[in-house]
Amino acid sequence: MLNATKRKRPGSDLMNTIDRIVNYFDPVRGARRIRARAFESLSGSFNGASRTRRALKEWSTQNADADADILYDLPLLRERSRDLIRNAPIAVGAVGTSIANVVGTGLKLQSRVDSEFLNLTEDAADAWEDHTEREWRLFSESQECDISRTLNFFGLQALAFRQTLENGDVFALLPRIDREGSPYSLKVQLVEADRVCNENWKSDTETLTAGVQKDPATGAPIAYHVMNQHPGQTRFWKRDGGTWKVVPAFGAKIGLRNVLHLYEMTRPGQTRGVPFLAPVMETLKQLDRYTEAELMAAVVSGLFTVFVKSESGALEFDVTTGMGVETGAAAADDDMKLGNGAIVGLKKNESIESANPGRPNTSFDPFVKSILEQIGAALGIPFEVLIRHFQSSYSASRAALLEAWRFFRSRRVWLVSTFCQPIYEIWLYEAIASGRIAAPGFFSDPLVRKAYCGSLWVGDSPGYVDPQKDVDAAKDRVNGMFSTLDEETALLTGGDFEANVRQMAKEKRMLKKNDLLPAPPAPVSAISPGSSQPPADPNKPEEGGEE
Repeated sequence: MLNATKRKRPGSDLMNTIDRIVNYFDPVRGARRIRARAFESLSGSFNGASRTRRALKEWSTQNADADADILYDLPLLRERSRDLIRNAPIAVGAVGTSIANVVGTGLKLQSRVDSEFLNLTEDAADAWEDHTEREWRLFSESQECDISRTLNFFGLQALAFRQTLENGDVFALLPRIDREGSPYSLKVQLVEADRVCNENWKSDTETLTAGVQKDPATGAPIAYHVMNQHPGQTRFWKRDGGTWKVVPAFGAKIGLRNVLHLYEMTRPGQTRGVPFLAPVMETLKQLDRYTEAELMAAVVSGLFTVFVKSESGALEFDVTTGMGVETGAAAADDDMKLGNGAIVGLKKNESIESANPGRPNTSFDPFVKSILEQIGAALGIPFEVLIRHFQSSYSASRAALLEAWRFFRSRRVWLVSTFCQPIYEIWLYEAIASGRIAAPGFFSDPLVRKAYCGSLWVGDSPGYVDPQKDVDAAKDRVNGMFSTLDEETALLTGGDFEANVRQMAKEKRMLKKNDLLPAPPAPVSAISPGSSQPPADPNKPEEGGEE
């Protein structure tokens, strides 16, 4: 016999005791309460938005725009980022590894004009590109491109990228200064992030935020307020003595940029950048403290002292004989100190207690490795690359390098688009205007200007676990027409294919002139299997035989 199931009233599973009481005396009002409770249960679909769950009760958040979330914390974030990069080994390694792989020895220009659009022959396009690259090297490889005459363009690339990682952003001013011996007046002046701030420390307004003046209608930068020196400089400056210069973002006559603002924008309307280490600052600092504590504990355990009880109450250790020597009571008091392998005498009726500090800590390495894996995931750098230590298989190591290279390549593209290419285009404008480079139609048609400004920026190649396998893969890509010799040369060695061809032809001519060309290898088909000598000619008689 089946048990009869009691029928439940609609909504009864949403009713509590108060609802039942209200429903008994006022059914209409009770129905409204049940309906409201049903809507409330349906509206909260995500546990992450719950305000009642025990794990999320203390999670306080705020709904603010990008600048409200960033600008208040930004000065302290910069200070702590600099401190970590100066003193924390992992932070130093993360920033150094990023700079070494993104910039390395420098990103070099390869001019690539759109010869088809410009109606140039291949020889004419090659000649124009060679001449332009020669003129660019005259500008970029000299310290004259730096306003302070300290760095060449490759050094400016590394410094600009380092500043974006360390402080969140950096500003590149592009003034014009004529100097004797330099054919170009364009100079690059890097300005640290702290120097761009509101004049006289005024509060942010609708049009001026953190030193950046914007168009209220479009949000585009109009001008930058640059302090004459760093706010933290205390040698020759008082708080009330600073001065500011308002630098227009674009030139008034031809509209070229006067200032390049380098930072990674992660939210619309974001005015300033955030340091690279901001998401992992607390973790890095705690890890640094933990490492220091473990190191100190290991040092103390290395200074563990053996105490010896003697009848006289005093004992010294003679390092020349390796024997303990009785001394007076006064000398025993002086010996009560820790030292490397010291043996200290005790007074009468004193005993010893041996201690086991448990150092080195066997769990130190796996724990630190786990933390570093999380730091690497947050920064976009795999653990193996972050600490530059490869112990896994070839496949795992290569996968880590490829994953890291995706991050470095994206950063390299960003640096080219925000720093290298804009400066090159502004320089090219001056080179053509001064008559050092001929480019018909450059100033009259934007499409022509774009065609002449085409370029590639080639940097150092990524690292390889097994270079031979990567070279073979490059050959297969070229043979399968998935890539070109030019692209593979840039990827494998960071070189220039066209320059390599010219250099190889020159070397071959030199070897031929000095009769040093190696003998060509014998055809594979002419060598019999298992023999290093070619087979005998059937039409040629053997030695000693009749003709």
